[in-house]
Amino acid sequence: MIEAVKKHQQFEDLRVWQAAQDLYKRTSKSFKNTKSYFFRDQILKAALSVSNNIAEGFERKSNKEWIYFLYVAKGSCGEVRSMLYLAEDQNMISNTEMEEMKKMAMSLSKMIGALISSSLKNNKEE
Repeated sequence: MIEAVKKHQQFEDLRVWQAAQDLYKRTSKSFKNTKSYFFRDQILKAALSVSNNIAEGFERKSNKEWIYFLYVAKGSCGEVRSMLYLAEDQNMISNTEMEEMKKMAMSLSKMIGALISSSLKNNKEE
């Protein structure tokens, strides 16, 4: 793991995990009244997967596993973004809400991507 991550004793201290939790909370709030159980269930699972995979990778303590779980988290973040387009198209959320959530997801994806890059670089140096 990179030094910036190693200094933390627990995953709850990571800004990226906190941002992932915020994305889940926002997703949960935005889709709580959605009539399509399948859609709501899928987008909530994808949003929850982001923070859970960051946490799981952190707890594994191996750089290789850390990177793997970050990739899974980044993929789940992309799944949330993809579903936001469908939600807007189906009038489940407004364009404004979609854009705000998309920005959250894109920012989070960039944070995860930066951690992956740093971890890969650190992996080569070890």
